[in-house]
Amino acid sequence: MKKPMNVVEKILAAHLVEGDPATDAELGIRIDQTLTQDATGTMAYLQFESMNVPRVKTDVSVSYVDHNTVQIGFENADDHDFLQSIAKKYGIVYSKAGNGICHQLHLERFGKPGTTLLGSDSHTPTGGGIGQIAIGAGGIDIAVAMAGGAFHIPTPKVRAIVLKGRLRKGVSAKDVILKVLEKYGTKGNVGWIFEYTGPGVATLDVPSRATITNMGAELGVTTSVFPSDKITKQFLSAQGRAADFKAIAPDNGAKYDDTFTIDLSKVEPLMAAPHSPGNIVTVKSLKGKKVNQIMIGSCTNSSYRDIRTVALYLKGKHVADDVEVGIACGSRQVVEMLAKDGSLAILHKAGCRMLENACGFCIGAHMSPRTGAVSLRTNNRNFEGRSGTKSAGIYLVSPETAAASALTGKVELPTRNPVAAVPAPKKFPVDDGMFLYRKSAGKGVKGSEIVRGPNIAKVPSGEKLAESYKAVFAIKVGDKITTDHIMPAGARLKFRSNIPEYAKFVFEPCDPAFHDKCLAAREAGAVNVIVAGESYGQGSSREHAALCPMYLGVKAVFAKSIERIHRANLINFGIVPFEFVNSADYDKISAGEKVTLKGIRAAVEGDGVLEVALPGGSSVKVAARLSAREKHLLLSGGLLASLA
Repeated sequence: MKKPMNVVEKILAAHLVEGDPATDAELGIRIDQTLTQDATGTMAYLQFESMNVPRVKTDVSVSYVDHNTVQIGFENADDHDFLQSIAKKYGIVYSKAGNGICHQLHLERFGKPGTTLLGSDSHTPTGGGIGQIAIGAGGIDIAVAMAGGAFHIPTPKVRAIVLKGRLRKGVSAKDVILKVLEKYGTKGNVGWIFEYTGPGVATLDVPSRATITNMGAELGVTTSVFPSDKITKQFLSAQGRAADFKAIAPDNGAKYDDTFTIDLSKVEPLMAAPHSPGNIVTVKSLKGKKVNQIMIGSCTNSSYRDIRTVALYLKGKHVADDVEVGIACGSRQVVEMLAKDGSLAILHKAGCRMLENACGFCIGAHMSPRTGAVSLRTNNRNFEGRSGTKSAGIYLVSPETAAASALTGKVELPTRNPVAAVPAPKKFPVDDGMFLYRKSAGKGVKGSEIVRGPNIAKVPSGEKLAESYKAVFAIKVGDKITTDHIMPAGARLKFRSNIPEYAKFVFEPCDPAFHDKCLAAREAGAVNVIVAGESYGQGSSREHAALCPMYLGVKAVFAKSIERIHRANLINFGIVPFEFVNSADYDKISAGEKVTLKGIRAAVEGDGVLEVALPGGSSVKVAARLSAREKHLLLSGGLLASLA
């Protein structure tokens, strides 16, 4: 008799190509689908191109343009041309700028229950809303997957989030995931997958489920997933994709490593206060707080269900005079539906600014708030300065809370005058006209040439790990350092295709002189080491946060803990991800100290433990727990170097 399996176990078992979940710490899985976005895609495709593979080997790969759609200067437009030409050549579907946000679009048009999706964006787990194991990763991992290689993850622990009851009016999925973040925080969840189950699942439509899995990325988990059931079937059928449906549910008696139960009927409106998605407070506790700006949309809350709900709150009313309200829909499909049912006119008349279907405001590439502003936003991250305004206080809220607050210019409870629930559409309008090369997907177009602008530079490759190094502790940072701290986005993101130029801004928010210090150390024949606290590298999948430091001669990170995606990116670019054996040793190190990494190669080849003598006579011990595959990559100087 077969062992009862949960949803995670079923999908992983069907895609397992390396390792045994019962005995191995790392698994290799086959990837069915990939997605990229323009902020990460250029580098992913440059890396794919260097592998000399004639065409993609996945079932479908999609290149979305949704991040840097504001074209001031030539850089972004040149990157878009490059992405379009590379898609045409290698058999990749290309989604033009303006078509929509990658996660919303992929859910609508490509995601399939029971498959695997790897995306060069940390919010790829959105696909878990339809029963897909969808994982965010660095661009080089996507390049390998497109070339037919396996993707490697730590053998996961699975936590069941058991939902029961039904949400009250005015309370929505955003409040549910904020409740989960309240319980588990943004650190300490590496290696876990959260599986949503229980009778309450049936009360949530697909957009609600996708909101929950999308923002599961803030927990630091590998991914999150819902079962695929009749709700999933109805959604796919309404999208004209009934053939893509597959039922997936946990078996009776399926085991989990941990369980947390949420009574949906008792969930209240919540918000994440500055400057972390894990800083959860109740909306009630901040009721009446003055608000300057409200932004609605992003990949978390930009579905028809979300924006239609906002329109119902604002119908026949006007936003407060002293509050700015912007709305970015997730796709052209959403805009068309809002236009047909009158919602677009309601929002326009209410005084909302209708923005492009893009990520803009979420990544600080558009609609930055004024100095010292309080901004309520329905996106997923509120790291300090991410909005483009360091002095602003960003609060993450549900569309319902955002809409209710827009009417008064103050934080308001959405449960006071709630609107009726938006029913799931029986049929979505389908227009795939801005998806190019669908007919040649997986094949490519012979004879097509790649277009390269002057900002697109060669991908640097790492060097083999030496036996020992002279080193400098180039910077010492604290806890919860995000990839936005390491590699700022916003106005700097246009340099993503040019590593020497982008590297000038590494750690710009923390130490603007970091680039120059690293180059000075490199000129003196030393490598650089980054020292960090807990949860280093949380946030986006931005591989530039490892690639640019590698270019500057960073060979190791010493941290109290390192988040999953960033740790993988460090290894992929030949930077050893050490963690302190005794976290108190972090306090012994000062920035600028010169040391010797004696025997670092032997440490990586062996048990991963390295002892480093400090100038004052003391020492610290750090350790890197590495699989055989990870050791090979680090010894080679990174993934690209290992393929040379």
